[in-house]
This record gives sequence, structure tokens and C-alpha cells, in this order.
Amino acid sequence: MPPTSVAAPRGAVTAAERSLAPDLARGVMLLVIAVVHAHILHGLAHGGAAPSSAVDTVTSVVVLAFGEGRGYPMFAALFGYGLASIYARRTAQGDSWPTVRSLIRRRGRWLFVFGILHTLLLFFGDILAVYGLIALMFAGMLVRSDRRLLAWGAVWAVGGTGLYTLVNNLLVADVEGDTQVLAHPLTDIVTRAMTWPAMAPLLLVTSVFPFLVGVWAARRNLMTASERNRALLVRTAAIGIPVGVIGGLPYALISAGVWDGGPAAAAVTGWAFMLTGYAGGFGYAALIALIAARMGARRGPVATALAACGERSLTSYLLQSVAWIVLFAPYMLDLAVRVNGTAAVAMGVGVWVATVVLADVLRRAGIRGPAEWVLRRLSYGPRHTARGVAAGQSAAHR
Repeated sequence: MPPTSVAAPRGAVTAAERSLAPDLARGVMLLVIAVVHAHILHGLAHGGAAPSSAVDTVTSVVVLAFGEGRGYPMFAALFGYGLASIYARRTAQGDSWPTVRSLIRRRGRWLFVFGILHTLLLFFGDILAVYGLIALMFAGMLVRSDRRLLAWGAVWAVGGTGLYTLVNNLLVADVEGDTQVLAHPLTDIVTRAMTWPAMAPLLLVTSVFPFLVGVWAARRNLMTASERNRALLVRTAAIGIPVGVIGGLPYALISAGVWDGGPAAAAVTGWAFMLTGYAGGFGYAALIALIAARMGARRGPVATALAACGERSLTSYLLQSVAWIVLFAPYMLDLAVRVNGTAAVAMGVGVWVATVVLADVLRRAGIRGPAEWVLRRLSYGPRHTARGVAAGQSAAHR
């Protein structure tokens, strides 16, 4: 059994009880996700053609090497970290494993529902349903030994990325053609519904490994006891980030049209791109944990706003997708075909900034994110939801 050192009042964690590092990490990684999604949607609107200018080429290479395939692994690790923390907290309070497993799976079922609705209404590349499936399929890993956890992680790291690369190379042309935002909302919904069965398994097989690493990390409180784990965090950041960038660069150059290495090179570099993306994501998480530890209680307004965004990461993630529909859909503003790739990425940054500002406004008002409130109520019931709202309002006015 993993250690159960986390203790808190029964129910979900309140705003006043949250640690800085995980929320700060989520807030920063939402920037990576926003930039990557804007870049992908711009590329789809232009039929996947290579960038047409030197500036766009540089932008594409930077986004691919530093962002794509690096943000989602870290989010999956934080998801595992969160579920393991729920398990530790609830068992420390005396709940049995079947009771906690029921809570985890109930949360997973509702995340799956959120994800399906998100796919149909907003965005083809949804990750929420995938996380819901992981919670349903891999809840039992929360009580497995470290050795078994890491052994399964290694299998999923190699096998998952290999399967993703193989399937992606075979189907990428069809998937890109199907996922282009279409000119009518109804056909857009139908296309996203048809795309989901192809996209979800690919995202699932590449998310299990970081999820398991997140469970392992939570057992050691890596994000919340950063000083005690400083040496490991420093090594992870110092090695993981360069490995992520260097490992992703060859594939980034091929994707941006700078290097034409042929099908074999595309397959090998694509696999390396995915595998080293894990290292990059873990490196980013470790760096943010170190920064949070250095801040301590002396966080400034920027860090506070970023943490507020991370605390409301589900709401912020969904709002980003609303923005993509408004900005890029042909039946809305249709800006994807009107601007270059660099401008589209800049819009992604702007969308993220807007969600950070909104999250901080909600924090100041003592308001939980709407999506978080709904998921919490569905997972824990109305009594604990009311308790969390009251505690959050109390903390906001201290």
C-alpha cells in the first residue's frame, strides 16, 4: 500500500487547503496547451501545409520542440498526482479502499461525460474523456507497489508511444482531413463525433505512463514537499527539459518543412518526439515545483493569478475551446485562414492571459470555477460542495 501521509477534513480539498506548486504548474501548462492548440488549428485550416515564411517556420519549430507533446504529459502526471492525493487523504480519514475506489470511479465517469460533451460542442482534441477512462481503468494502480507501478509505467512509455507513432503515421492524413473545422456548426459536430474514436485511443495510450508517474510522485509529495526532494527535482528539471527540446527538434524540423528525411526518419523522429516529450513535461513540472518552493508564502500577484487559473484549470481549459470556436471557426470569425501562424500562436497566448485574468477575478470574489463546482458536486455531493464554496469565500476575504 502507498503511504497515506496526506490528511485533510473529509470531503474535497478547500481553496484554503490547496498547495501552490500543483496549481501553479497547471496554470503555466495551460499556456502551453493554448499555444499548441492555436498552432494545430491554424495548421488544419491551411491543410497541414508547411509554414510559408521564415518567421512562421521558427514559430512552428519552437512550438513543436518546447510545447507540443510536452504539456499534455505533464497534465496527465498532475491528474495522477491528484487522484493519489485523494486516495491518501481519504484513507487517512479512515475510508476503506472500496469506498475511495468508488469515489475515484465516479469522478472518472463524470469526467468522461464532460469530455464527450466537450468534444461534440467545442474541440476534437479533448483530453477530459481520456482522463475519465484512465480513472475508470487504472484506479487499481493507486494501491499497487512502487515496483509494479514503475514497471507498468515503463511498458506504457515504450509501447504507448510506439503504438501512437505507428497509428499516427498510417492515419494522420485521414485524421487531418476529418478534423478540419467545417463551415456549418452541425457538420462540425458530426465531424468531431466521427474523429473521437480515432483520437481518444491515441491520447489514452500516451497518457497512462505520465499518469502512473504522477501517482508515484504523489506518494513522495514531490510537488508539495519540494525542499525535501530538491535534489531529485533539480535533476529532473536539468535533464528533462533539455532532453525534451533536443529530442523533439528533429521531428519539429521535419514537420515545419525544414528537413525532408523521408518516411523512415519521420517515423523514428516521431517516436523520439513522443518519448522525450515525457521528459520535457516532467522537467517543466519539477522546475515549477522548485520555483513554488522558493516563493513559499511570499507569492506575488502574478503567481497568485497563475495559481488561481490552475485551481480553475477545468474551467480555463473549456474556455479556451470556446475561444477557438469564436476565433477560428468558419461560421464565426474565421481568423485561422486570415492570419499567419505566428499571429495564431499570439492569439493563443492572448486567450490564456484572458483566462488567467478571469480566474484571478473569480478568486478575489471567492468563486470557484463553474466547471470545478459542477464536477465537485457530482463527485462529492451537495454537502461537500457547499462546504468548499463557504471555505473558499472565507479565504478570499481574509
